[in-house]
Amino acid sequence: MAKQRKYIFVTGGVLSSIGKGIAAASIGMLMEQRGIRVTMIKMDPYLNVDPGTMSPFQHGEVFVLDDGAETDLDLGHYSRFVQSCHFTRKNSFTTGRIYDTVIRRERAGGYLGKTVQVIPHITDEIKRHIRDGAADSDLAIVEVGGTVGDIESLPFLEAIRQMKAEEGAANVLFVHLTLVPYIGAAGELKTKPTQHSVKELREIGIQPDILLCRSDRKLPKDVKDKIGLFCNLPGEQVCSAVDVGNIYEVPLFFHEEGLDEKIAEKLGIWSGRPDLSLWENMVEKIRHPKGEVRIGIVGKYTDWRDSYKSLSEALIHGGVANDVKVNMIYVDSEDLEKGKSSLLDSLDGILVPGGFGERGVEGKSRAIEFARTHNVPYFGICLGMQLAVIEYSRNVCGLKHANSAEFKPEGSENVIDIMEAQKGLTDKGGTMRLGAYLCNITAKYDGEATRAYSAYGREVVSERHRHRFEVANSFRSRLEEMGMLVSGVHHDTASGTDLVEMVELPGHPWFLGCQFHPEFLSKPLQPHPLFAAFIRASKHVKKDFS
Repeated sequence: MAKQRKYIFVTGGVLSSIGKGIAAASIGMLMEQRGIRVTMIKMDPYLNVDPGTMSPFQHGEVFVLDDGAETDLDLGHYSRFVQSCHFTRKNSFTTGRIYDTVIRRERAGGYLGKTVQVIPHITDEIKRHIRDGAADSDLAIVEVGGTVGDIESLPFLEAIRQMKAEEGAANVLFVHLTLVPYIGAAGELKTKPTQHSVKELREIGIQPDILLCRSDRKLPKDVKDKIGLFCNLPGEQVCSAVDVGNIYEVPLFFHEEGLDEKIAEKLGIWSGRPDLSLWENMVEKIRHPKGEVRIGIVGKYTDWRDSYKSLSEALIHGGVANDVKVNMIYVDSEDLEKGKSSLLDSLDGILVPGGFGERGVEGKSRAIEFARTHNVPYFGICLGMQLAVIEYSRNVCGLKHANSAEFKPEGSENVIDIMEAQKGLTDKGGTMRLGAYLCNITAKYDGEATRAYSAYGREVVSERHRHRFEVANSFRSRLEEMGMLVSGVHHDTASGTDLVEMVELPGHPWFLGCQFHPEFLSKPLQPHPLFAAFIRASKHVKKDFS
């Protein structure tokens, strides 16, 4: 007889950005460490089919999976906290994708002339997506995006209400994250926001089984009992969710609150106690580093840090690998264009991340030139690699008009260009290289290991991409003749050519650019090799300001 699958649905109330993604990821981590086969699913209430066309100012970063799915940044949290899951496009969907599926089916006659309605057709499609995403797991943790009370979240909430009846009350658990603010003037923790949030949820037909109460301090027993009394659940099912020093402390605090034990008991899951020793050692390294480095992140989204969420986490992981704290200094590239080059003087390393559009690129190029000429470790990711190629072409190779077809489509020296096979396509999604591609690494150059090989320790790796422009192969020989090493390529079978994946400067202490996004594969217990190598170089290199 097949084992009954269990579901945990995580909802949030009172306000957005309360931490549902971290809470869900922390639950996933704890249950995985108890030996349970876990998966994570994110349901987003917006009408975009996916976040791929949304501005980072609107929604933060777009997190890309191996299969090319463009997803919400919470999939990044899940990937960093839950070690054994392989996420696909089934693990993330939006209201837009649900409605698109239903409307296409209706146009094809799939409903046999019936009136198509939110209930049952939209809710049935939501449930089908949840069950498809949960298919290979024993426990599926499903995060409902948005806030209880938002009109756009109602179909999701109705669908999960129905699932409790269909799957059986013993197999579905509702976890609700809410806010218990401390009002300094009154000297009290206030429970009314939580009471009202649960009231909204119960009016929809959902009684939370466990409450996670976000606060700046632990809730005393009398406050937990009061919340339980007014929210129709035992006080022991109310857990504190306190503000912590870093997000990786959250599962450890939840474990102290007995959350994973409560979940296992409520769902009737037989499991061992979790072994959190590796996680605790990692957190200890973040809390008590042996040194520190200053890394400048030069970009145009510096006022909206969620745009670089995976990047900042990957830098923290690189710091863990080297026992140092990484102080991230966000530098607005437009400030560099205004001549504020002194912003770079105190940095131990410079990183230019991916991005789209021409705004701020000249400032990024100035940062790259600074790193190249002053022996400051440099790490360029996606656009950061492309701009490194442009800067080198202009200032070393003598190609004064070197540019990218993204910024100057008719340029005569576009060292960065769109792939030949994709020219003429009008669908922007169709011109993107998305998802995992193999990269073949050059092991040695001039008798020494390349920076790329030194970091990875192997000659073939798989990395995730999100871009539409490449290094133009027609200029590659010129770049290599003038000292830029192409240390990684992808053998593209469709075009029959090699696409440049990594470049480096052999005479520089550490200067490397990659076309892919290594931050998407970095985990706190498994720091990405390139981030670990970059932080190591930034920790030890002596800069030249002569």
